[in-house]
Amino acid sequence: MKTKDIPGIPPQIEGAFHDTESQKDFPDPEIASQKYAQLKKRFLDLNSWKEYCGETSTDFKLYNSTGEHIDRPPKVGDFVKIDIPGPGNFQTKGYDWVEIIKVSDEFSKNDEIESLLMICQPSKPPNSNVDYIAHFYAQESASSFRIAKGKNFIRAEIYGRNEKPNFSNVGFLNKIRNFLISIGGFAKVTKIQWKCLADGMLDF
Repeated sequence: MKTKDIPGIPPQIEGAFHDTESQKDFPDPEIASQKYAQLKKRFLDLNSWKEYCGETSTDFKLYNSTGEHIDRPPKVGDFVKIDIPGPGNFQTKGYDWVEIIKVSDEFSKNDEIESLLMICQPSKPPNSNVDYIAHFYAQESASSFRIAKGKNFIRAEIYGRNEKPNFSNVGFLNKIRNFLISIGGFAKVTKIQWKCLADGMLDF
């Protein structure tokens, strides 16, 4: 099985991957545009993502580079604190962290697709002196979140690339945790969570 070739999404080199997508069709292009405007607001309100997948789902909170919790649209250089169901990170009070490395609003003339893309990579906590990546995946992994609108549809998409367990400077307990999540049974749970989020974003 190969990854989808999506413009702007990091290439798959090694490790695990996933392509998670959800689409909603509409009979009228005007309705599609209205719903995409709603979807865009949901997408940019990252602190509220948990609402679209239930109380037992992953929680996301947006922080700036100084470690301050913020309530605004995400931008490059911001961080996301992640609280996943199951065992938490033993070194960072139960949380995993990613840094936002790309945010782009695009329009493809060829297929008339409007899209908004955000790419995150595992990172250290913001404004911290720790010397390790606080995430169950290694730093070269990437999670790409994308919404898109065509003439008669809208889509929510999440793509995981180069997903390998993080064993660098994380301690014995976190090595076990990271292995279980990225390679073991928790990997299926995380993929179910992404599908739940994609579907929930489109549930109006």
